[in-house]
Formats: sequence, C-alpha cells, structure tokens
Amino acid sequence: MPNILITNDDGILAPGLRALTKALEGMGTISIVAPSQERSASAQSLTLRQPIFCEQVGEREWSVEGTPADAMILAFHTLLPERPDLLVSGINRGSNLGENVYYSGTIGAAMEGAINRVPSIAISIASRAKDVDFSPAAKFIQRLVPVVLRQGLPLGVLLNVNVPCRWNGGVRFTRQSPKITRNVLQKGEDPRGRTYYWLNEQRITEDIAADTDHAAILAGDISVTPLVIDHTDVPSLNHLSHWKQLIEQQ
Repeated sequence: MPNILITNDDGILAPGLRALTKALEGMGTISIVAPSQERSASAQSLTLRQPIFCEQVGEREWSVEGTPADAMILAFHTLLPERPDLLVSGINRGSNLGENVYYSGTIGAAMEGAINRVPSIAISIASRAKDVDFSPAAKFIQRLVPVVLRQGLPLGVLLNVNVPCRWNGGVRFTRQSPKITRNVLQKGEDPRGRTYYWLNEQRITEDIAADTDHAAILAGDISVTPLVIDHTDVPSLNHLSHWKQLIEQQ
C-alpha cells in the first residue's frame, strides 16, 4: 500500500481536509500532518524565531503550531517512519489561480513536497462559502491520485488543481494565468486613532486567455496546472549572459 501524506493551510480541523481524507480512504496508508489553525496566504514561509510545537492528536495524525511548510519539514524529517509516496494538500476553500500560487499555503506545502522529491498535488475548490460542497473536488482527487501513483511526476514538478463548484465533468491541463485580481484596500481607523487597511481583492473578468487556469474554472472545467520549483528563466539566462562583460567594464 502506498503511503499518502495529507496537509492543508486551513487547519487540521478544516472540513476540506476531512473531505480529502475520506476520499482517499483505502488508497493507501494515510498520515495527516497539518497546521493547528488556519495559515492561509502563508506561502512557503518557515518559523525561525520561535519553536515549532507539535502534538499527536490521533493515529498517524499530528497538529503543528506552524506554517504548512513547517508541517511538511517535520513530517519528512522526524514524524513519519517512512517516506511518503504522495503528498496531497487541501482541499482548500477558495481557488488558487494566477498570482495566488505565490501566496497560497496550500501550494507552499506542495512545493515543500516537490523540493523533497515527493510527488505532490495541491487541490482547491473555487468557493469561499462557509457551507461549500467539497464533493466535486473529492470525486476528482479519487480519479487523479491513482494515476499519479502509477505514472509518477517529473522531479521538481507539482500539480495545482482547481475545481469549480459546479463541475461540468470536463478537465483541462492549463497554464498559470497572469494576474487575475485587483488589490482592494479598505481604509479605517481604530479607537486609538491608528490607521489600518483591510486587504481584499476584486476578480478580473476581461482578457482571459483560453488556455489558462482562470478560463477553465469560468467554463466549469477542472484546471490542472503543472508548476515547477526551479524559477530560472533559461531564455533570459542565455540572453543576459553577455551582460557579464558589460558589468565587468563598469
């Protein structure tokens, strides 16, 4: 039986994580290592200036007072008796499209998996409603996981999966969208006269390329986007190499 590691950024008690765990029952030996509370938008940040507390809360289940990346480092290097064959992060409440891949703790955990050479999937459902139905994402992950376990993933590649609330049954392999939101800052003042801002976002709905994750979700299809941990842009590297001489001449 394969060893499957489950995590998220919504916290160990989040209904999306529980829906994911239930969906993967019987597919392997499941371990859960997740933040003790919500750590959304923590990206791949690490806790460096304080200890990371960890508590075993069930059989093969640990709650970590840290970020999703913290949780994965503990899982890989001290908690699990064996290396996982697969990491699945989610099911996140809210999509991770476009530029959100840089901020998402869900994807940050999967990135940590890819860095440690573990095939990794991040899965999100495109709704922030408190009563969101996770069943479309759960049904799809039941189809995807056996394929990934059988076929594997290239080293340094993870899958970013986004599921529409009303899935029409279609699946698209997509590229990451350019920026899909506008930042919205709501200014206010607290009782002591200090200025604060609430950060929010407004979705962009124009000029959406047909081959992107955003277009797939708007069409009711599931988006599967391969992401890489190596951010080097090779064409630019080759193009800029002649700058070396120019810099040395300064």
